[in-house]
Amino acid sequence: MEFAYIPSPSRGVVDLGPIPLRGYAFCIIIGVFVAVWLGNKRWVARGGQPGTVADISVWAVPFGLVGGRLYHVITDYQLYFGDGRDWVDAFKIWEGGLGIWGAIAFGAVGAWIGCRRRGIPLPAWADALAPGIAFAQAIGRWGNWFNQELYGRETDVPWALKITSSDDGRVPGTYHPTFLYESLWCIGVALLVIWADRRFKLGHGRAFALYVASYCVGRFWIEYMRVDDAHEFLGLRLNNWTALLVFLLAVVYLVLSARLRPGREEIVEPVPGGGAPSSDEGEAEGETSDALSKAGVKKADLDKAGSDGGAESAAKG
Repeated sequence: MEFAYIPSPSRGVVDLGPIPLRGYAFCIIIGVFVAVWLGNKRWVARGGQPGTVADISVWAVPFGLVGGRLYHVITDYQLYFGDGRDWVDAFKIWEGGLGIWGAIAFGAVGAWIGCRRRGIPLPAWADALAPGIAFAQAIGRWGNWFNQELYGRETDVPWALKITSSDDGRVPGTYHPTFLYESLWCIGVALLVIWADRRFKLGHGRAFALYVASYCVGRFWIEYMRVDDAHEFLGLRLNNWTALLVFLLAVVYLVLSARLRPGREEIVEPVPGGGAPSSDEGEAEGETSDALSKAGVKKADLDKAGSDGGAESAAKG
């Protein structure tokens, strides 16, 4: 007898008056807002201008949605093409089906375009967005719960997900809630990136690389638990191989970036109406002020004396 389980919603549509809003789309929208909100706070804390994150997201989000859908359709083409399938369904993004790998890759292209237009470095912007993206994924995964999809093997654990739908080959029963596992993992990834960024002052894209690497670790074992149809190679699902490859690339980037460009960017965005002083100028001015203070001379008095001397010379001339 089942004493506890996670129930599935009877329908995946939330009615806002006369407007039907699918739960999957709702989760994606909320996730995007959270990512932009947190990214903006982190960007401003790094010295950037308010609103820049949102402006670049106007480019990144549409590119990411297109890329995520393309990856899903290409890797699961049997769901949309062939006997008994309608290729028009490939465009119905609201019914679910976004590949995070394609979303991040194409989203990066859109972000690069936006960053070029604003004259700011893409790695710095990506570092600011990294934990927000992880939180957005955590929220977005609940869209799979609304659609009763992407669950794991059968189980009778108290937190099992109860599937009630028999559409598209589903078999009603209780299964591992892999959507919940990935949601919780993404929250942990976001917190890890925030902590590491504060502790080690990550810069030049290393916070984003840490997000990518740590996400891939969780995605690998979660993907291994799933039972939905997927292409396999050498006994592993395609997404397992993708997670492994992307993990290795992220780790290589972390190591090389730390060696070639240690530290963090001093300036992440040009100041409107004029540039900020360089770090060398700031250090020189600070050293001069310290020396004057030790000598008992105030810099303001020195500036005033110089101004008076200049005026006197002009009068004599």
